[in-house]
Amino acid sequence: MEWKSFAAMAPAVNTALLAMGKAIDESGLEKSLTELMKLRASQINGCAFCTQTHLNIARKIGLPESQLGLVAVWREAGVFSPREQAALAYTEALTLDPTHGVSERMREELASHFNDQECVFLTVAIANINAWNRIAGALRFSPPLQG
Repeated sequence: MEWKSFAAMAPAVNTALLAMGKAIDESGLEKSLTELMKLRASQINGCAFCTQTHLNIARKIGLPESQLGLVAVWREAGVFSPREQAALAYTEALTLDPTHGVSERMREELASHFNDQECVFLTVAIANINAWNRIAGALRFSPPLQG
């Protein structure tokens, strides 16, 4: 299925998910950071549509290929800032175990790099991309190979 077909069949849902994305974009979080997070969650969830979509966006906004090529192994890569690493760890935790994935230690690490409002928007960004991953994966959206 094409994303446009989904948008035509469920316009209110599509609009709501896009509105969440817009709120995240307007939150003050760096677009480069949220794109890395979306890419990592999409990789974990095996969503080809979202992985390709966020690779396309990341390239358009100038994220370095060194990061894009290594986001799946970010812990070992040595090319991500401590702030990016905290956000990627949080993304993995919420994606893999949304109800129990955040330890006190992770909360403290996150708080050392993000204020309370940023933590709220990080959480919303992860929830939003996981919703998209599940929709696009279940309906088998075709990946947008051209950026």
